[in-house]
Amino acid sequence: MERIIERTADGSATLFVPSLNEHYHSVKGAQTESQHIFIDMGLNACLAKAPRILEVGFGTGLNALLTLQAAETSKRPVHYTGLELYPLAWETINELGYVAPLTSESSLFEFIHKVPWNMEAIITPYFTLEKQQVDVTRWASADQYFDLIYFDAFAPEKQPEMWTQELFNRLYAVLNTEGIITTYCAKGVVRRMLQAAGFLVERLPGPPGGKREILRGRKQ
Repeated sequence: MERIIERTADGSATLFVPSLNEHYHSVKGAQTESQHIFIDMGLNACLAKAPRILEVGFGTGLNALLTLQAAETSKRPVHYTGLELYPLAWETINELGYVAPLTSESSLFEFIHKVPWNMEAIITPYFTLEKQQVDVTRWASADQYFDLIYFDAFAPEKQPEMWTQELFNRLYAVLNTEGIITTYCAKGVVRRMLQAAGFLVERLPGPPGGKREILRGRKQ
């Protein structure tokens, strides 16, 4: 599948997939969007002392990188599980320039992408990673439960199989009480599916210069 690197409005890069006519991140600001939706409105709102995070759509690993940075700053340990059926090569990721080259952070980001799939790896004392190469629609949690879900699949009109009532019901079931799901998509049909699954859903302001609203659901 062809992927083209494009610069977004905040200066950070994303990938464009011509066959889907879709970007991995917002063209109005890739890093700004991820920081706002998944860290500010997700991780920072999570009540768990040592959150277990599930990411649906590991993609470029930007959300994982920002989460690692937040964990290192707060000294709050995170266990991070990323689901991705089509992993990207490190050579492609490296060209995006999310971290300065030849730094300790670039070494960690490379480690995130080069550790084997389907096994647990301690990246730092505050960030443990398990990447699973799997079709999310067929994924089973193996008795794992989570405190926070980053739902970052391609848009519903591009990947409708990822935005179904069945999947949201399954995600609700693997969340701990007071667990959170957060997503960039604020469509009414998505909000209603989250509510039908059992979530208490909030519409929240979107990232600066980006989407007007995002959605966050909490399990009561």
